Amino acid sequence: MQYGEVKGVGKPVSRLVLGTMIINTRELEKSFQLMDDAFELGCTTLDTAHVYAGGDSERAIGRWMEARNNRDKVVVLSKGAHHNGDRKRVTPFDITADLHDSLARLKTDYIDIYLLHRDDPDVPVGPIVERLNEHIEEGLVKAIGGSNWRHERIQEANEYAEAHDLVPFNASSPNFGLAEQVEDPWGPGCVGISGPDKIEARKWYEKTQTPVFAYSSLGRGFFSGRITRENFQEFKEQNMIDGACLKAYCHEVNFKRLDRVQELAEEKGMTIPQIATAYIMNQPLNVFALIGAANREEFAANVKSSDLKLTPEEVAWLDLRTNSR
Repeated sequence: MQYGEVKGVGKPVSRLVLGTMIINTRELEKSFQLMDDAFELGCTTLDTAHVYAGGDSERAIGRWMEARNNRDKVVVLSKGAHHNGDRKRVTPFDITADLHDSLARLKTDYIDIYLLHRDDPDVPVGPIVERLNEHIEEGLVKAIGGSNWRHERIQEANEYAEAHDLVPFNASSPNFGLAEQVEDPWGPGCVGISGPDKIEARKWYEKTQTPVFAYSSLGRGFFSGRITRENFQEFKEQNMIDGACLKAYCHEVNFKRLDRVQELAEEKGMTIPQIATAYIMNQPLNVFALIGAANREEFAANVKSSDLKLTPEEVAWLDLRTNSR
């Protein structure tokens, strides 16, 4: 396992992060086993959110950390201030309310990395940065940032922080991976940095080395190895494909990438998800891949792939930026 740092956290942050959308208290034994397995394989970092499973993901993680007595060794990344069906919620009030909900569910007195799950560009960054800094001063969070925030808004927030002697955003969680997000999977407000039209965003992340916690890094299962050109139509008709995957990633531009991933995987004796993970880990970005593994075997395979070195030519070829490697 490879590790990185996020300013303010003070613990090793595993480059592979276990996504916990499927973790819940209704299947507590299964959820505990998955977290135990990931932890044993070197994963120190869990990605969750106030809205995941209606809060039950955080509750399961809290019970697990309490049962294992390992809070000091675990890096918890959680997110709040997600919009709901009635209104946008990127406000100082909602940030504080969601944070205290998450702390109670997680059975902890601090969250290592706290991200705002959505942005509202109509809201000035100043009050947001100030409220998050209040929670840093209180010791409730260690590092702050945004998920689905455009890099321009993060830059604006950090310029405000610098001008007012405050802690800046030290982490970001956009969609990033080999699969290009052709359509917003959950409606307006999803921010990705993959594909040819997001070059400027990637240049900014490369220049600043802002930690990127890449969500849907395997395209919500597009690069799981299950989906092929041959079975796609059948899987689609039988509703065997995740809805977000179908909407965002199941497009010809990504099937062309899948063709190349399959070819390279066969040459290197690896699997499709291993090559897709290796693509992420061989970027010039300060990247941490969120992996939605369902069992020990899946997570272990990704750990192996994180050490696979790809040449710049192979990376460019996989991403359709060149026809030769």
